[in-house]
Amino acid sequence: MDLDLQGNIEKFTLPEIMQLIAAGRKSGTLGIQRDDSIVMIYFDAGDITYGYGPRQTYHLGQLLRERGKINGQQLDEAVTAQARTDNTKRLGEILVNKGFIDRADLVAVVTDQINELLYSLMSWQSGSFKFYEDQFPTDEEITVKLSVENVILEGLRRLDEQNLVAETLPSLDAVYSISASQAGRTRAVEMKASEWNVMALVDGKRSLNQICDLGPLGREESLNRLAQLKLAGIITKTERKPLEQTDGSQLEAMVNRLGSLLEGYLTDKAEAVPRTVDRSNLKTVLAGERE
Repeated sequence: MDLDLQGNIEKFTLPEIMQLIAAGRKSGTLGIQRDDSIVMIYFDAGDITYGYGPRQTYHLGQLLRERGKINGQQLDEAVTAQARTDNTKRLGEILVNKGFIDRADLVAVVTDQINELLYSLMSWQSGSFKFYEDQFPTDEEITVKLSVENVILEGLRRLDEQNLVAETLPSLDAVYSISASQAGRTRAVEMKASEWNVMALVDGKRSLNQICDLGPLGREESLNRLAQLKLAGIITKTERKPLEQTDGSQLEAMVNRLGSLLEGYLTDKAEAVPRTVDRSNLKTVLAGERE
């Protein structure tokens, strides 16, 4: 798929932009600008590998100090050493070379640093964007591998959800189904129990209203979760009409649906999600979550 991806955020939201890049398994750089703030997000085969925004990025040294990985004297020494190189050497590499931290500490903080930057972008309602294929960060950067779906979900969890549902789910009589994974790309999605419980009811037959009525959460929270799942590209709208719900064993149907999702949806999570799901146990857990 060739991407000529550029435009305004008002017409094309950042979650939608990131979904397109992930779906096409594209590699390159997404540049985003709002006023004088510029953020660059790097992708490799649809996964996020790095992000940089001078006005948004948390200071690496300060993060390490707050976590007790280094002290003030060590930070000052590293910053002084960096200044002697005219800032051509990364602070993290200096800290590793001096033995103040190990590489695992550095990667963990860089990952959190990039995540926080990306989460902050979910609130942007204006600005412009452009995707540059096959442009990558320099070799000096510490790259990671982040799932687009996870970034979107966590970023949306932190938003004020007041207008999220109205803008994302304009018709509550619409029917949604689980989105198919793109060929050659596994979605390593990490969801909370409340999100799994709602998604278990998304079967391509029920309307959003019916899902809210059947689900273990309240209506408002169910709709928030559904809106987040849609923006993350995990569920998609169909053109089907909702079917009347005549089966009285609604909890059993939800358990069966959830069991199937856990077995087949995240195939790369085999170590964390067993292939054989104890559905009787799932039923007990889900039943216990009902208020």
